[in-house]
Amino acid sequence: MTREPERNSRVSRRKLLTAVGGLGAAGLAGCTQQNTGGDATAEPTAADSDGDSSDGSGDGGSQTLSGDIDIAGSSTVFPLATAMGERFEEQHSGVSISLQSTGSGGGFANYFCTGQTDFNNASRPIQPEEEEQCADNDVEPVELKVATDALTVIVNNDNSFIGEGLTVEELEAIWSAESAPETWADVNSEWPDEPLELYGPSDASGTYDYFNETIIGEEGEHRQDYSPTEQDRTIIQGVSGSEFAMGYLGFAYYSQNQDTVQAVSISDGDDEYVEPSLDTALSGEYTPLSRPLFTYPKVAALQEEHIGEFARFWIENSTDEAIVADEVGYVPLSEDEREEMLGRIDEAAGGSD
Repeated sequence: MTREPERNSRVSRRKLLTAVGGLGAAGLAGCTQQNTGGDATAEPTAADSDGDSSDGSGDGGSQTLSGDIDIAGSSTVFPLATAMGERFEEQHSGVSISLQSTGSGGGFANYFCTGQTDFNNASRPIQPEEEEQCADNDVEPVELKVATDALTVIVNNDNSFIGEGLTVEELEAIWSAESAPETWADVNSEWPDEPLELYGPSDASGTYDYFNETIIGEEGEHRQDYSPTEQDRTIIQGVSGSEFAMGYLGFAYYSQNQDTVQAVSISDGDDEYVEPSLDTALSGEYTPLSRPLFTYPKVAALQEEHIGEFARFWIENSTDEAIVADEVGYVPLSEDEREEMLGRIDEAAGGSD
């Protein structure tokens, strides 16, 4: 499948998630991009800002910080990074944040570990080969947890045959390259003898990696005869356009499109089907598809004042339900997690306050 071209757009903070869920791209006051592959580069653009303080913690509109911040990586973390970046730019008009959605793996391989970006967002932990690539280029990453997601399987609103939900075994059968059923009836004889239409993230995505490891297993292989994309709007559009379509993506994108598609409840082998939600992700009921989300700044970047302050700002606001849960659609950090992440930033920055 041909990947979609890069798209740029700018939106107000209040319209952020509607645009991200429906259009797949949102703009920071500086420059925000969604990329589908990995070799395009962001062109930061200076933004106008009145310097007024936004909601969230900060210094009330101080203009003393200045400089560029370059971020790439996960499409799942993209809306959260955008929300935090916009707020920070509102308080610091001298700071310009360039944000790209390249997928977790695409961001590590093509931007962060080559030294081109200051942060890489990720919807799964950094892999050993990525750590090795970073080390080869003198890039030292710092792992910061920023939220918890409920990875969500979606189907068309007219799909009534699935019933109360899917089991992990049925998901594996649908998405495994080994079984690769062609019709719904191939999975369950009581389902329609209609072709499976599958949409999901590309193999550059941490969401793909997490789903593959969790559902298909380390010994299995994700089927490749589906429509892959790093644009979550394409998944939403594909599933909403056909009664026999299925896809998977981060909960934030589903939460902004609940009238367009329906989420599938999942059973992890105990005959209890659990609906994806912030509550079930937080409680641990939604297994095995609840997962931590990360951003990885590099140590050298954190030692620059404006970048270190942005990292602290993000983590300080990571417990804010109004931003993380209500606006974006993820589970905020606990107070203990926040303090642990702030400690990691301070240690990397040389103990600065």
